[in-house]
Amino acid sequence: MVPSTQITHLKRFFQSEAGALVCWVVSSIFFAAVISPWVYQAGKAIAEMAEVADLNGFLEWLGASCERARFGRYFSRSLILAAVGLLPVLFWRLNRIRRQSGMTSEQTCHYSARNALLQLGFGCAIAGSFLLATGMIAATLGAYLPLEAPAELGAVMLKILMLATLVSLLEEWLFRGLLLGLWLKLAKPRVACMGTSLVFAWVHFLEPSSATVLTGSSSTLAGFKLVGEILQQFGHLRFLITDFMPLFFIGLILAWARVRTGSLWLAIGLHAGWILALKGFTLTHLEVVNHPLHPWILGSSLRSGLLPLAALVVTAGACHLALRGLERAGLWVSHASR
Repeated sequence: MVPSTQITHLKRFFQSEAGALVCWVVSSIFFAAVISPWVYQAGKAIAEMAEVADLNGFLEWLGASCERARFGRYFSRSLILAAVGLLPVLFWRLNRIRRQSGMTSEQTCHYSARNALLQLGFGCAIAGSFLLATGMIAATLGAYLPLEAPAELGAVMLKILMLATLVSLLEEWLFRGLLLGLWLKLAKPRVACMGTSLVFAWVHFLEPSSATVLTGSSSTLAGFKLVGEILQQFGHLRFLITDFMPLFFIGLILAWARVRTGSLWLAIGLHAGWILALKGFTLTHLEVVNHPLHPWILGSSLRSGLLPLAALVVTAGACHLALRGLERAGLWVSHASR
């Protein structure tokens, strides 16, 4: 039998903001596993329609994306849908907990448009530059081959820019705005940043390894099977070092940016810069299969492997030094200096 003290502690935990947050995360994963097969079937139906019908440019692009996407990508999008759909329930629960405990709402810090734009541009430039430099190093070493830029490169980059904007805004609001904001009330900044970064990395690693074949993607239990495949990978050392650690470190950098500046603007800029650089490099370069750098030095993309991990460490150091220089020059007003 479970001791009564443990039951009391569990009850108190689930009646707290942290407990409500954990329930939201677990419920989002559960509902994503339920709806992902249906989202997968809908995506493949759109892809088939785009092949046989003459659709407008956006639907043609959407159909091609749905055709290329594997089931893990559909699960990822289903998780976002489930998390956003359950946000009203989370907000209702948090407001109820605060009313019962007599907590007052925190005052919101206001930032000038100039400071916000400076953070956005600085983050986008520094993250994109270092990731593109990593790609150039990988290409110089022969891990990637340059391709001719497509004729519609401008239109494609515009779509990538829209994607980077939407994803960075949504994910930074969810992870660094909501999740980290709540965690900072319950723990020290270092613990809060590490905790949210672990959640961020796990949520973003939603596809099995390339060697794993997920059969029956349209079956009702395909989402739950994918979750099982994901959990199995955590028993492999190479996966933890080359795939999980870079995503965890990305989460740490974004969380540090949120705490360091007291706002989401720098984190949004960094996030958008990484997406733009990754998508742009992938568009103009082809991976060399079975290259000696794979899989430890360089993984399946520029966001996995020891080389991207080293680039992230350099990016974090460059951000820190540049922020200090801008603050001393009076060009930057950060939360830490208030």
